[in-house]
Amino acid sequence: TPTPTKLRIYFWFFEDPPTGVSGAPSENNIMLWNAVSEGHVDNLSLFLSAGTFKLVIEFSEEYPNKPPTVRFISKMFHPNVYADGSICLDILQNRWSPTYDVSSILTSIQSLLDEPNPNSPANSQAAQLYQENKREYEKRVSVIVEQSWLDS
Repeated sequence: TPTPTKLRIYFWFFEDPPTGVSGAPSENNIMLWNAVSEGHVDNLSLFLSAGTFKLVIEFSEEYPNKPPTVRFISKMFHPNVYADGSICLDILQNRWSPTYDVSSILTSIQSLLDEPNPNSPANSQAAQLYQENKREYEKRVSVIVEQSWLDS
């Protein structure tokens, strides 16, 4: 049954889809979305931008008053992504606003991939390498990016 929450989720995304991101509700549940962040190579040092990463977005009936749960199902090596794929991103936690829609969430995640925040690490090893040994960090990330191409 289409509730206002379900309709809001659906229409907000398709009204203004972000570039480089695609997403759609799962076949049997509009509250569970599959999304893909498709990379772009504007800056060759930003290897994560070149990957194709799969995410799952789960909305509760309390959306938009409460943020959805978002996690990567693709393997990640990133300072702000936990081992289970959960994302350390302020707008999905303490800075959530009901004005955020699917497009703004996915755009924020893309920005985080491009510009990690090592001061709020979910993966301390990735954060440390990002800050202290960029070459090794980029090497580890390039392996993940290559794997994302094989998995997509």
